[in-house]
Amino acid sequence: MSDAPITLAIDRYDRLMPFHDRTVQPPAGLRLDVLQVGQENTQREGAHRHERMLQKGEFDAAEVSLSSYIAATAKGLPFTAIPVFPRRLFSMGQVFVNARSGINHPRELAGRKIGLQSFQTTLAVLAKGDMATEYGLALKEVHWFTRGAETIDAAPAPGYRIDRLAAGDNFIDALAAGRLDAIFYSRTPWKDPDPALPIRRLFANPEAEEQRYLATNGYWPIMHVVAIKREVAERRPDLPLLLLEAFRSAAEIADGYSDDPGWSRFAWSKYAREREAAALGAKLWPLGVAANRANLDRFIGYSLDQGIIDRRLAVEDLFHASMHTT
Repeated sequence: MSDAPITLAIDRYDRLMPFHDRTVQPPAGLRLDVLQVGQENTQREGAHRHERMLQKGEFDAAEVSLSSYIAATAKGLPFTAIPVFPRRLFSMGQVFVNARSGINHPRELAGRKIGLQSFQTTLAVLAKGDMATEYGLALKEVHWFTRGAETIDAAPAPGYRIDRLAAGDNFIDALAAGRLDAIFYSRTPWKDPDPALPIRRLFANPEAEEQRYLATNGYWPIMHVVAIKREVAERRPDLPLLLLEAFRSAAEIADGYSDDPGWSRFAWSKYAREREAAALGAKLWPLGVAANRANLDRFIGYSLDQGIIDRRLAVEDLFHASMHTT
């Protein structure tokens, strides 16, 4: 067993703060060099975490896009993973339309121009799949526009019409000006609601749609997974289990943050927490393969349908062998 430090590149979400403030005590035999690396936003050790891991192998372990990791796995790239999922989002609240477009139902997106961060971005794959599966949108009747390059090269399934947004064209400005009719976006187009901005969410009550989705499907969709360089896992076969235990400890610490009603900067966060617990009840951040199998299997299906991968993967294909019974 080696005591060499493992570089771990993660975001600084509340559930990962125990790594950054060092309140997590890693299991014996594991030393971590925790790096704050953003994706779209620059943090202490920079940005573009997904590309730096999956294209360059810059870190021993890193939080990466689920979609790009699945694409990398299908291509046999030298990575494995543990069933830890630091970021989750429902797609319903991440579909935004031009307020003057007259679009009020996902099926009405057919024939329209829709912007994506990239065709492979996890939120984009999820939203496309959900809009088709849950609401009947014909995906191949949409004219798709991508803003950025794909992390892992993959040819979309035949029949999709995809173009790049004009060089220099801002994603949000294009939607506001009507050059796009909608965007599927993993962020929010406004810092605070702006009544003058001609952008709104597609769903008038996205929270209710998301509750329905959870009740029907039983899970909160996964956005990110923790990948490990295969050579590191081969050199340290104990590492996946040790990392899983460290993330489990971090989750337990983070669960207690909001016990203090003054912990958040938001005045009514304590009421939001109580409403969410009453409405959703179920544990929404499960670790392990078994508790996330249905979630992952459906996303693999979306990836295959859209051409992100060219063959069906089993859920176990995504994870180190020591993780299969978790």
